[in-house]
Amino acid sequence: MSMTRTDLLRLAGSAVRAHRLRSLLTALGIAIGIAAVVLLTSIGEGIHRFVLAEFTQFGTTLLAVNPGKTTTHGTAVGVFGTTRPLTIEDAEALKRLPEVRAVEAVVAGNGLIEVENRKRRANVYGVGATFPEVFRFSVAVGRFLPADDPRAARNFAVLGSTLERELFGERNPLGAAIRVGGSRFRVIGVMRPKGQVLGFDVDDTVYIPTAKALELFDREGLMEIDVLYDPQTPPARVEQAVKRVLVARHGRDDFTLTTQEKMLDVLGSVLEVLTLAVGTLGGVSLLVGGVGILTIMTISVRERTAEIGLLRALGAERRQVLGLFLAEAVVLSLAGGGAGLLLGLGLALGLSLLLPALPVQIAWLYVAIALAVSAVVGLLAGLLPARHAARLDPVVALRGE
Repeated sequence: MSMTRTDLLRLAGSAVRAHRLRSLLTALGIAIGIAAVVLLTSIGEGIHRFVLAEFTQFGTTLLAVNPGKTTTHGTAVGVFGTTRPLTIEDAEALKRLPEVRAVEAVVAGNGLIEVENRKRRANVYGVGATFPEVFRFSVAVGRFLPADDPRAARNFAVLGSTLERELFGERNPLGAAIRVGGSRFRVIGVMRPKGQVLGFDVDDTVYIPTAKALELFDREGLMEIDVLYDPQTPPARVEQAVKRVLVARHGRDDFTLTTQEKMLDVLGSVLEVLTLAVGTLGGVSLLVGGVGILTIMTISVRERTAEIGLLRALGAERRQVLGLFLAEAVVLSLAGGGAGLLLGLGLALGLSLLLPALPVQIAWLYVAIALAVSAVVGLLAGLLPARHAARLDPVVALRGE
């Protein structure tokens, strides 16, 4: 007896249609698994891209210098002395490096901002004239802080758009006198809105010279030095140059260097693990669906013993009987996979419409993997019953009812 692949698929399809309710429930297990994978990985991928976009909007050719070492050594710090704070002079020394385009000495805190009869607590950033270039900000009205002597800067202030709106409303703030933490400053500019970054409103901010912020917060050293370098310059080369200058000034390696590229790589790896984890949770449902196919195919072999005997008596080979039941299992898993894909895509689209703030992005790689896994699960789940069917003795099978 010669049985083509078309015959196999036709027989498998007729067997699936003959038990519609049972087939539907079996395929439903796979469909739920695929839908769960599509939905969960879409949320994970959306969060992944959202977080990376939030960080990269400030540029990717940045190197941050922070005081102290983040690595832990076996010897107490006190043996070698305390960590030396980062200073404005350190930042000025880094500006002379040929690999560097701009350097920002940063101090941050929170303070009370007062103008006439209005008061508001806001973020206070001590920065320099190149802050907009380094962090990709732009001025909407007026100008940013001038390039004064960093140790003798004038009492100028630039407002974020949210703070400007809350303090001045529709009035023009340029030239107005405000008090920041009790010190008097004159407003010379307003920044363009930047929006929220991971829930933090960067527009609810006032920018003042770094030296003034050090006085305001009574700090001895900077919180951070941010170095902007040319995109064509290898980050490792910039790190080496910065480290060489600071070690020469401090006498020891008592600071931490972090490139934006390195931070994004680590962040990307963490977020990829998150996406994989939620995809694996959805994949558990696929295994449950596989158990369902195994159960149904085992029952099907028992119910169709006589049919198997007839096929074998007519000359069907064992491999053809094996292929018939495997095809039936794969048809069930692919039907469930296709339905699950449509359901998952629909849920992801509906979720993005209902919750626009929730980032949803279809992770097509995981979708393809889930569909492939569903086919493999169906194949493996049908293998044991199919082998049992193929090994049945034709005479004994013909007597079976």
